[in-house]
Amino acid sequence: MTTTELDPQTPVTGPGTTAGDSGPAAEAAGAAPASFVVNVPGLADADLEPEPLDPEQIVSGDPVVTGKVLWESPDGRQIRGIWQITPGVVTDTEANELFVVVSGRATIEVEGGQVLEVGPGDACVLREGDRTRWTVHETLRKAYHISL
Repeated sequence: MTTTELDPQTPVTGPGTTAGDSGPAAEAAGAAPASFVVNVPGLADADLEPEPLDPEQIVSGDPVVTGKVLWESPDGRQIRGIWQITPGVVTDTEANELFVVVSGRATIEVEGGQVLEVGPGDACVLREGDRTRWTVHETLRKAYHISL
């Protein structure tokens, strides 16, 4: 299978794919870009960009966040990318997000709600406004889709 160079507009070909699967009509109508694949585990750490945490979010440890936006809708309301955090404990207020853990492990405590244990292969949905506390046990890398 062939992967893109992080450009979802580039047609992808290979087993199970066809260049231009979504077609020009879909793209002209403002739909998501053509189907594409990105080899997430192969995305080098050097390709990730620093995303400094607000010091008020850090509860303990010295967590470092990096990431890379792979695609953003023209109106900025849909974002897809890769995000990584090293061990530590942080708080956050979430957007509507679906993510899949690529590597690492964390415990996500949702204020007034559930405690979520996530690890490789787990898919997780967070709701807009959820106040969370992330305890990152092993450097966690996720592929995400956020709806604003």
